[in-house]
Parts: sequence; structure tokens; C-alpha cells
Amino acid sequence: MTTTTPVVGAPASVSHSSRPRQVPRIGRRRLGKIALYVLLIVLATIYIFPFLVQVSTSFKTDAEAATDPMSLVPQVWSFAAYERLFLRSDFPLWFTNSAIVTVMVTLGRVFFVSLAGYALARLQFRGRTVVFAALIAVMAVPSVVLLIPKFLVLNQLGLYDSYAGMILPLLVDAAGVFIMKNFFESIPASVEEQARIDGAGTFRIFWSVVLPMARPALITIVILSFQGSWNELSHFIVATQSPELTTLTKGVASLASGQLSQGTQYPLKLAAAAIMTIPVAVMFFIFQRRIMNASEGAVKE
Repeated sequence: MTTTTPVVGAPASVSHSSRPRQVPRIGRRRLGKIALYVLLIVLATIYIFPFLVQVSTSFKTDAEAATDPMSLVPQVWSFAAYERLFLRSDFPLWFTNSAIVTVMVTLGRVFFVSLAGYALARLQFRGRTVVFAALIAVMAVPSVVLLIPKFLVLNQLGLYDSYAGMILPLLVDAAGVFIMKNFFESIPASVEEQARIDGAGTFRIFWSVVLPMARPALITIVILSFQGSWNELSHFIVATQSPELTTLTKGVASLASGQLSQGTQYPLKLAAAAIMTIPVAVMFFIFQRRIMNASEGAVKE
């Protein structure tokens, strides 16, 4: 029987099949990331392209906008649409009315939905469950169903065709109360108990202790309220009639329907729509990282 003696210093043979094949796996991961990025870029392009066309068309002449509406670079840059909006139309008045209503509604809604959310989350009173169930029911009702009752109530109270009729019905939002209630319930009750031991009352605890901790939810309400009141249309249709109280949404809608101009007037209409989107976009990009950031205000028990 023969035996083989291993040679000292000779490298041991390594089977290639026992080596982990990491290179193909890394390659597949890179291909997956590249495919994901390509998909995201395509989706972003699909969503951004109409906005780019809108901005580009606002700087075109009427003839070019009618013949070549999809081009992104105007052949002849024209500011005639913006000059007509700001110098020969009621667009500045529409913008002012929308700004006044939006600021008042945003401030009032943040205050009132915070109070209502804190009451439903912390205060013990009879019928709290019924009130919360009614709140959920209101969220399920389409807003268009309430247009005629809203008009009748405003007319009976003498608020029709006034700033009060435009602002007051928008000061409270069921979805905002729901968001604030859920956020207040996530804050430990021990924080309030310590403040109550120090002699603070209910409103003082709400205003000085709990509300600063709810900053992420407040910022979310600010953005939603600003966007909702700025883009509101149906309520202003049933709440006002005077041209002096026309908001941007009503004015731009009248431009789009051709009531204020002849022909297509694509640059004029898209210029008004582009300006209308600027405040909401600025508000969103400023506060986008703070929207419902649940890590802020967290307190360890």
C-alpha cells in the first residue's frame, strides 16, 4: 500500500467551488440600484414635465403656444402674458384676496384644531366618544354635499359675500383635529402631571408645555391648511359674488373657461397657474423635512 507524503511548503490546493461568489451578488445589487434610480428618474420626469411645459408656454407668444405647445424652449421669449396679468387685469386683487384668506385661515385653523385635538386627547368629559365618532363621520362626507347647506347658513347669518363668510367656515378642519388628537396622545402624560403639580392650569399646560412638543404636527397642519385654503374653490363659489372678493382660484378658473379673454390665450392662463403654484411650493420645500417628524418632542419615561 503506497502513501503520498505531503511536500513541506507546498501550497494546499483550494477548490474553486468553495470560494464565496460575492462579485456576481454585488453586481446584481448595483444593477438593482441602477434600475431603481432609472425608474425614479422616469417617474420624476413624467411628473415634472407638465410643470415645465406650463412655465415654458407662459413665456411664448399666442401663435407659438397654439402651434407648438409641447416645446420646452420658446423660439421668441415674450413677457406679454405676465405684463397683462399684473398691469391690465385684476390678478393683483385676486392674489391679495387669496393671501388674506389663506393667512387668516391657516393661523385660525392651527389654533382651533390644536385646542380641539387636545380636548379630545386629554380632557375627560361626557360625550367625548360621541364627539370623536361625529368627527370621523364628518371626514367621510364629501365636501360637495355641504355646498348648498353652507350657502344657506351663510346667507341666514348675514355672512354671504364677505371676508367673514370666506374665512370662518374654514377655520376648523376635521382631518386636522384627528391629526392633533393622535399626536397629543403620543406625548407622555407624566409631562403634564409634573406641570400640574407646579400649579399650572389646563390652558397653561396646553399652551406652554404640550403645544411646543407638538411642533411636527403643527407644521403638518400649517402646510395642509395653507395648501387647502390657497387652492380652495368650491367654498368661495358659494360664499362670494362680488368681483372685489374674487380669489386666485376663481380668477384662474374664469381664465381657463375663457370668460375673460378671446381665443386660446394659453400663455396668459398658464402664467396665472404658474404664479399660483409658487407660494405652495415654497411652503412645502421650506417645511418638508419637518412634516410629522415623530422623533421631535419625544420624551423618555
